[in-house]
Amino acid sequence: MKLREAVGEALRRRRLAQGRTLREVATAAGVSLTYLSEVERGRKEASSEVLEAVCAALRLGLAELFFEVAETLAAAEQRRVRDLLDTVPNLGVVQVPLLADDVHDLSGLRRLGTHLFA
Repeated sequence: MKLREAVGEALRRRRLAQGRTLREVATAAGVSLTYLSEVERGRKEASSEVLEAVCAALRLGLAELFFEVAETLAAAEQRRVRDLLDTVPNLGVVQVPLLADDVHDLSGLRRLGTHLFA
């Protein structure tokens, strides 16, 4: 799952939970209905200013949005790792979770290194 897809899904979930239409939220945020629709579907990557405006329209803190997105991405990554490990033959019931944790830890270190040395 891509970041923009996770952001879009989180925004859509919040909007629908509030029973609001795309038009209502787009108008309140000062963006076009088409643009917000594209963001929600993960086809457009919203700028930080647009995210702030949409979050304000949804009465949602930006940090809360990012936390929800981080959880979604972490869960998707764990599913990918487990699916990959399921394809490795001869791993025992105890070895799979341990290897999954190792892969997850290495992935986190790789991302951290990318941010530190970019």
